[in-house]
Amino acid sequence: MTPLEMVAVCGAGVSAGAVNSVVGSGTLITFPVLLATGLPPVTATVSNALGLIPGSVSGAIGYRRELGGQRRRILKLGVGALLGSVTGAALLLALPAAAFETVVPVLVGLALVLVVLQPVIGAKVRRRRERTGRPARRDGGPALFVGLMLASVYGGYFAAAQGIIYVALMGMLLDEPLQRLNAAKNVLVAVVNAVAALFFLFVAEFDWTAVALIAVGSALGGQIGARAGRRLRPAVLRALIVAVGTVSIAQMLLG
Repeated sequence: MTPLEMVAVCGAGVSAGAVNSVVGSGTLITFPVLLATGLPPVTATVSNALGLIPGSVSGAIGYRRELGGQRRRILKLGVGALLGSVTGAALLLALPAAAFETVVPVLVGLALVLVVLQPVIGAKVRRRRERTGRPARRDGGPALFVGLMLASVYGGYFAAAQGIIYVALMGMLLDEPLQRLNAAKNVLVAVVNAVAALFFLFVAEFDWTAVALIAVGSALGGQIGARAGRRLRPAVLRALIVAVGTVSIAQMLLG
């Protein structure tokens, strides 16, 4: 890498770390920059996954207050994320690079619709619980476990916008404020990136310069994003998620 390319990659890491801690889709910032430096797609993907781990951890630390009382839930959902991420990482090495190009925009688009409708869906779910007398399940039940596991298959494969899908699923099935869902999302994304990267360490080729630059940048960006994101009102955060997700879909379709 030239010095200018190194600055660009580190800057992309800062931006991705900030965006990931608040919304998700940071991969859509770093991945094109890595490709522009001349890295092959698979090398760029695995290097990006490893480099973004410090950013996910940094974002989770920034949201540590909102993580209070969620330990048991995250441990359970983390098992599903782990299983899904290993499967997705294996698919990355086994399938053609363009295998998910058709389904990914559809998944992200559906997730955005669910994020927009989450207040309405949540209210209907609460009314139904009140009629039936069934208490809310703090872990979201089997539906959330399976849904997050399937979303993590995609996360282990590519990771772009996986956070948006997580927030959409949790928003439907958990009776929690959006900021607490966002905090849980950061931990689950960190699990997926870490497990996928560990898998790649044994079977894929990394560009360690890119990994280091993204790691430093994303760790800084994670703190910046967490500080800003925790101040946003739910409606503003939801609008930001939809805006970033829409740009992500456009980039995937036009890229």
